[in-house]
Amino acid sequence: MLFLSILMPVLGAAVLWLWKPQCARARHIFTIAVTLLTSILTAWCIFTPGSQQFTLLQLTPRLTISFKLDGLGRIFSGMVALLWPLATLYAFEYMEHEGGENTFFGFYMLSYGVTLGIAFAEDLMTLYVFYELLTLATLFLVMHGMKPHGVHAGRKYVYYMLGGAAMGFMALTTVIHFSGTSNFVRGGIPAIAMAPDTLILVMFVMGFLGFGAKAAVFPLHSWLPTAGVAPTPVTALLHAVAVVKAGVFAVIRMAYYCFGADEVRGSWAQAVCLILAMVSILYGSAMSVRETHMKRRLAYSTMSNLSYVLLGAMLLTPEGLTGGLLHMVYHALMKITLFSCVGAVMVRTGRKYVDDLRGMGKKMPFIMGVYLFAALALTGIPPLVGFQSKWALAEAALGFGGWLGIAAVAVLLISAVLTAIYMLVPAVAAYAMPLEGDAGKGDPGWRMKLPLAVTCAAMFILIFASKPLVAYIAKVAAGLL
Repeated sequence: MLFLSILMPVLGAAVLWLWKPQCARARHIFTIAVTLLTSILTAWCIFTPGSQQFTLLQLTPRLTISFKLDGLGRIFSGMVALLWPLATLYAFEYMEHEGGENTFFGFYMLSYGVTLGIAFAEDLMTLYVFYELLTLATLFLVMHGMKPHGVHAGRKYVYYMLGGAAMGFMALTTVIHFSGTSNFVRGGIPAIAMAPDTLILVMFVMGFLGFGAKAAVFPLHSWLPTAGVAPTPVTALLHAVAVVKAGVFAVIRMAYYCFGADEVRGSWAQAVCLILAMVSILYGSAMSVRETHMKRRLAYSTMSNLSYVLLGAMLLTPEGLTGGLLHMVYHALMKITLFSCVGAVMVRTGRKYVDDLRGMGKKMPFIMGVYLFAALALTGIPPLVGFQSKWALAEAALGFGGWLGIAAVAVLLISAVLTAIYMLVPAVAAYAMPLEGDAGKGDPGWRMKLPLAVTCAAMFILIFASKPLVAYIAKVAAGLL
């Protein structure tokens, strides 16, 4: 079933490219059917007790492509399975003005299958293979339409991803060389503890930077705002679900399931990773305040918020990992909502900049109302979901202690203030300022509204009923699942 979940959207993409339907209705029905079936298969795997292993390929006695679903994989795959069908439905209406829909939705489905491959990977080798494949699958989405600025963004994207993958490959070969395997073990592969400490710590930092390139960690971040030229359904997935979340997921796998938290805790390598995460948080927040283009503003915001997750993970404590994973899930809901709102404004009115949102609360009441709710959540206003995860991260940082822990709390507070500025200023302008010029069309149709309603409902429910999710994540962070 794990393999079928991955295979289903890959086959769907192949069928769509061979079929090349000219009827939009047929294309949409086929795409959403494949996507929903994939999510159903994934849900079956998530809720089935136990975790059986499946080997797809035996490359060598030491290298395999194999799948196994544990607690961490269930969190990531569940998030993907929930949001991908919503993003697909949103894309149906958005892509009507873009053209090339058969190619687009083919790569959209292909990226779904590859992302699940990362979630289901049993070992670092399998994760690495699908990590590389995700770059190739999403590259054509970034360059959709093949306009000069799209091609430039695609080239920059692939340069950064391949460079990061090279550093990640060094960490992978180190793990395999000293352990003879790269199978994930909660707490770290025991044989790694026998390897030279200096080499292990250097390779850990290399792996953090390499896999963290997809999470846009400083200084490997500039591809992310550039990739904002892609259609909004692409950027929503890049920034909320697939690429950036695959980056932090890979870092967590490497740190907690290969090298081991005990091996790195208290070392200079941990300090370097924490400092890079904090720099990324502050830099991303500051650049968001400066940026006037809404999609690029949200892109820098993603850089900042993904580093929240990395900060929690690099504390190398169960409490830190709990806060990081909680923010990973909540950020996915908040950011896919925000990008979808900005995309709706762009496609319906042609407005792209912060000043262009003045008075749009009157013209697009549904979209701007959803934007305001998600913006408040991302800012961390109690008791919204963003507050819950940021509070957990601050508590974990205080528990970590030392100057790094204090610095982490200070960074979280400064970032919260900057987030309030760059998220709420456009919202206030939308309601308090008069509408200027031709505002184009009003709110979009139901295919763009329904996904936003679902994500908002999920965030609202989690205000009051987040305890089961938090408890499950805490068990995963403690190594109990």
